[in-house]
Amino acid sequence: MRWGRLHRYNTLSGQPSEAMLLEREFADWQGAKFCLAVASGGQAMQIALRASGVRPGDQVLTNRFTLAPVPGSITAVGGKPVLVEITPDLVIDLDDLAAKARSSGARHLLLSHMRGHLCDMDQLSQLADDLRLTVIENCAHTRGARWYGKASGAFGLAGCFSTQTYKHMNSGEGGLLNSDDADFMARATMLSGSYMLYDRHGAGPDAGNNDTIRLKTPNTSARLDNLRAALLRPQLRDIGQNIAVWNQRHDLVAHRLATYPSVRMAKRPKAEQYVGSSLHFCLPGIAPAKAAGLVERLADVGVELKWFGAVHPAGLTSNHHSWRYVTAQSLPRTEAILAGLFDLRLPLTFDLDDCAALADHILDAIAAMDTQVPA
Repeated sequence: MRWGRLHRYNTLSGQPSEAMLLEREFADWQGAKFCLAVASGGQAMQIALRASGVRPGDQVLTNRFTLAPVPGSITAVGGKPVLVEITPDLVIDLDDLAAKARSSGARHLLLSHMRGHLCDMDQLSQLADDLRLTVIENCAHTRGARWYGKASGAFGLAGCFSTQTYKHMNSGEGGLLNSDDADFMARATMLSGSYMLYDRHGAGPDAGNNDTIRLKTPNTSARLDNLRAALLRPQLRDIGQNIAVWNQRHDLVAHRLATYPSVRMAKRPKAEQYVGSSLHFCLPGIAPAKAAGLVERLADVGVELKWFGAVHPAGLTSNHHSWRYVTAQSLPRTEAILAGLFDLRLPLTFDLDDCAALADHILDAIAAMDTQVPA
């Protein structure tokens, strides 16, 4: 703020910008060759789709259990979202993925690790190879998660990360894109709006990778500024410690809720190292009125619960029927799962006693709902 050099390319000679330093530090932390800092997670996905070759009219696969910016990104670049079913463990259904890849002819998968749940990434990678699918990972909820030690965001062509509020690093708005493919990252850098200043990137490809594309790649003005980069760099240094704190709180609440007979928790495989910044539980077969009543009852005691079965968009949660820019599609298995799925944020400001109280409130509300006498 004292310098006034908030634009990422507004630097003195030899002075690395905050955005440049963030890119290098995030690439090192992620174990990636290249990283690009952009204005939002949605922009990271849009740029990744364009840079990977998605053209207007192309079919792009994505799991139905996701948030609106994911199909929104596909639509924004002219693609047509093909929605894939999920399993009761809240991950993409690989059998449905294979069937829809073959029937649609899609060559790209924008995979959402929604709310921090990783599918079997070995099976997915093999399936993508067999079907010749280009995989772009949406890691908005899995920064720091791993599958057999391999980082989320390292399994496909690119990993897209958000730094919007509620994410594992918070700058209000922002995004990061990583890849090991130099030509892909050169296209992404030009698309982000480098003004030919691609040498001022902390983790970008060699300048020569830009020679053949520099004059025919549009500038979409999607850069991250130095102010937000400065907010993110200290958070990156603390993320390992924060993951341990989140998981401790997540596991406490999850174990308490799992004791209730009507509650179903998603199974987490041993190969997955997750980041438990939010918690999800399912009440299979719950009536819509009871689900809405549960949310209201908990709101009255200060517990903010999200319900994925609501018909109308509510805050950051929406149903695919409200994505009118996406062709209507039938996903009966996913619909049945989401009808009873609830979501709870676990902020780092909560201690273990707070989390125990959250679990008690939720269990009390479910028990009261179960014992209600129908009118």
